Amino acid sequence: MQAPRILKRRGLLRVSLAGAVVAGCAPRHEAAAPLVPVRAEIDRIIDISVCVRPFRPAGPRVETERLGDTLVVHNYGHGGSGWSLSWGSSARAVRMAMEPGAREVAVIGCGILGLTSARLAQEAGARVTIYAREQLPLTTSARATGEWTPDSRIALASAAAPGFPSVWEEMARTAFRTHRGYLGRPGQPVEWVDQYAITDDPPPPPRRPGPRPDGMRVDFANYGNLIADLTPEWRRLPPGATPFANATVARSAIMIFNIPDYGRTLMSDFLAAGGRYLPADFRTPAEIAALGQKVVINCTGYGARDLWGDTTLVPVRGQIARLIPQPEVRYGLVYRHVLTVPRRDGIVVQSFVGGEAAGYGDSSEVPDRAQTEEAVRVLAGLFSPSHWVS
Repeated sequence: MQAPRILKRRGLLRVSLAGAVVAGCAPRHEAAAPLVPVRAEIDRIIDISVCVRPFRPAGPRVETERLGDTLVVHNYGHGGSGWSLSWGSSARAVRMAMEPGAREVAVIGCGILGLTSARLAQEAGARVTIYAREQLPLTTSARATGEWTPDSRIALASAAAPGFPSVWEEMARTAFRTHRGYLGRPGQPVEWVDQYAITDDPPPPPRRPGPRPDGMRVDFANYGNLIADLTPEWRRLPPGATPFANATVARSAIMIFNIPDYGRTLMSDFLAAGGRYLPADFRTPAEIAALGQKVVINCTGYGARDLWGDTTLVPVRGQIARLIPQPEVRYGLVYRHVLTVPRRDGIVVQSFVGGEAAGYGDSSEVPDRAQTEEAVRVLAGLFSPSHWVS
């Protein structure tokens, strides 16, 4: 059986490399560049951050609403797929915003959805002002893992509208094409890296929906097969092809976002095109209406729960840590429920104990250092002499 070409975070956690999920052994001539071990040491942790993913069981809210004389276009609720779907979701939102022939657009929020909405509105010919409490480096968007995961916590399989899969595919393909335009730009805002799935454990049991705090089950929608042509297959590597000893290894490639550089690129492009940023902290829709703008794109993420009274939004807590950057480490991996992403601002380490349902319904942003230290110790074991042969 052919391996899924889009292997999401939760997919990585249930890879059975000895079974049918990988697409056979790769030929020996497919060797990648020599691998350098990650320095997985507790005292190299430079940051631990928590984000609250804005999950909506029905999928992202991309629709219009009237607020007096103001047309509001909502663009929020992307769960763990905000960065990945940003350009596609924002393209839909901007089409709705520009239908009345708008020449001026206000964007509320300066995370990734706000910035991409603003840039696309500019390209459509509008003068754009971003109103937000904080710019990207201080927003929840900046605490993302930085991987191309377009259907991570995007909807519940049972709650998504019948037509949503095709909408999702359109957004994913549009976003993918636009992300490609950032490859090779200064600072490497977007790049491709090899990713390794490593197992030395028995195959995991079949996946079941994860538990929610209220005892119900969470069955997230999975649409990766709709865009399987966009990324490389996972292929099992022959023994000795990598330094990972006494383990079964598969390799693919994944697109990653170097978030600080990407954010600077987008903000610089926005300002260079005549955009304005004004600090603002809106508490009610009436305050937004008082701006006097005829068209507003609302990109407030989980903040829309309070600002717009959208009680369908569910918080999904996520925590990442960064180790001191190692420019020579240009690959990611997943091993024993630990994921690494080799971003330029540090090697991201994320624990997935509990699967995708972990953190569902949890709005706490207090870091759990013990969780991070345990993840780093797991990595340290992988790169110890008994598991790594240089």
